[in-house]
Amino acid sequence: MLTRRELIKAAGAGAVAAHLPPAVQAQQAYPNKAIRFVMPYPPGGSSEILARPIAAELTKNLGQSVFIDFKPGGGTTIGADLIAKSAPDGYNIIMLLTAHAVNASLMPKLPYDTVKDFASITLAAVQPLVVVVNAQSPYKTMADLVAAMRASPGKLNYASAGPGNTSHLAVEYFKTVMGVDVTHVPYKGSGPAIVGLLGREVDLIFDSLSSSLPQIQGGKFRALAVSTLKRSKVLTEVPTIHETVLPNFDVSVWYGIFAAAGTPAPIVQKLNAEFLKAMNAPEAKPRLEAAGYDIVGSTPAELDAHVRREIARWAKVVKDSGAKAE
Repeated sequence: MLTRRELIKAAGAGAVAAHLPPAVQAQQAYPNKAIRFVMPYPPGGSSEILARPIAAELTKNLGQSVFIDFKPGGGTTIGADLIAKSAPDGYNIIMLLTAHAVNASLMPKLPYDTVKDFASITLAAVQPLVVVVNAQSPYKTMADLVAAMRASPGKLNYASAGPGNTSHLAVEYFKTVMGVDVTHVPYKGSGPAIVGLLGREVDLIFDSLSSSLPQIQGGKFRALAVSTLKRSKVLTEVPTIHETVLPNFDVSVWYGIFAAAGTPAPIVQKLNAEFLKAMNAPEAKPRLEAAGYDIVGSTPAELDAHVRREIARWAKVVKDSGAKAE
């Protein structure tokens, strides 16, 4: 039983807390309800593969549900706009990929500011793209593929996860530098694009490694190359584009975690720490690395700087390639 003095002390503390501004009270209690983790792509793609084990760890560690909410469409702009216009309280967060930076130049009439309307939390992970063809395809190497592109300009077609996605702009960049032509067939996400290649509706994909890895391991896709300067640790036998047909070609997919601009710094820092803890948990990290991800775990400031660099980089690719939001 509490003494009279302890009761008075507790009541006084409660009175002080009750008179704190709502924003301060929210920070002290955060999180005290479920957190929505928005995925701006359909289910089945690389963002979900990365997010699932992380969300499970966050739920366990925070004592509140961290649930994935799919908001695909508009080349990730629908989900991004939802977060940009959400309350800056840390209960709505989003995983945005390289397309977030691409859209700044590819889509000049965005309903939000790519930099100013988001609070960076952490650069979670990166991974290479992998150039895949159907296992029944006649193309055995990148040299075979390039030769076919040159022999019949525009005849081959490639799938992407949608306009502005890395699987779109990486090919446009490749086409520009190599001087070849191949036709773009956009899908509504990596999952549908994979189905398209399985059905031989298209000839190839520059796909996120984690998305196509099960099809490669199952013998349904043939991996011709990866897009980074170094080979993937999970596909060591697959060469890079850099070492086969195009020296210095280096493109990776990155995965950043963001909230709405104006989210209080203590909440951003808590989310940063919790994401780093979740991604490096024994139950999550080995699983993610086996799927082809390299865990990063940056500071918010480092993600800010990364996004600005990527906006500048992809603006040049968009301009040089003439890529359009279809």
